[in-house]
Amino acid sequence: MPTKVINIDSEIMGGTPVFNGTRVPVKNLFDYLETGETIETFIKDFDTVTREQVLKVLELSEKLIQSSSEILHENIV
Repeated sequence: MPTKVINIDSEIMGGTPVFNGTRVPVKNLFDYLETGETIETFIKDFDTVTREQVLKVLELSEKLIQSSSEILHENIV
């Protein structure tokens, strides 16, 4: 059975999606990448998150974008 990578629980961070087993919001990863930081810097700063978790979240994000291409196509200017 695949390991859960993202946890959404109203009892943890008010339901903000976090890396499973942590209180680190997934959004933090994208904020880091958006400002040019590396995955290694993110992992160093949030040492409860593993490299494997980061890669799985990025893989999941890619799959979500690919499966939502029709919706994205309609909304791209």
